[in-house]
Amino acid sequence: MLREVIDWGLKPRIVTGDSCWYSGVENLKFLRNQKLGFLFGIEKNRISNEPGKYCQVSTLEIPDEGLVTHLREFGFIQLFRKVFKKEDSRHYIFYQPDSENPKEVLQQITRSEFITIHDTHCSLSSFHRAIKQLCGICRFMVRDSHAIKTHIFCSLQAFVRLEKMRFIYIIDNWYEVQRNLFTKVIREYVVDNLSAACTA
Repeated sequence: MLREVIDWGLKPRIVTGDSCWYSGVENLKFLRNQKLGFLFGIEKNRISNEPGKYCQVSTLEIPDEGLVTHLREFGFIQLFRKVFKKEDSRHYIFYQPDSENPKEVLQQITRSEFITIHDTHCSLSSFHRAIKQLCGICRFMVRDSHAIKTHIFCSLQAFVRLEKMRFIYIIDNWYEVQRNLFTKVIREYVVDNLSAACTA
């Protein structure tokens, strides 16, 4: 899909992905050839070429500001580690295109820049999850292109309304409306069936 977007002539400032599936060597080289920066999650067993030896990224000492290192089969990247409370730490690679001094460019990237880009990615992921789960953007039963566009527009409008309700503190989060709706429906069903069972 990214290749299709690039063929349209669009050029994002940076490409992000949390899933390690996106960080395959072929994808990384494609983005480098397109002169696009990226931030991707990678598996802890990916190999880095430290001076004189190859080792897994999970065994490296990574300072808070990241570690500029050489990723096997790709080139210089900046490696970050993010520690989570309830799961293992995750590793991320950051790359900025610069054909002359890639190592020097990467050394200028700070942890705050990494956190900003990562948080932006998480916000976009949350939006995509919510618009699919709550606004039914994927659930259309039409084939006509005009009807599909209308459905997508209505889904986006529904999300904007949810976000407005959250913004003015009518709800705490996007999922509250759906949860409360189902709670009410289940309660009514139970009450109706209890009264029917009592009369029987």
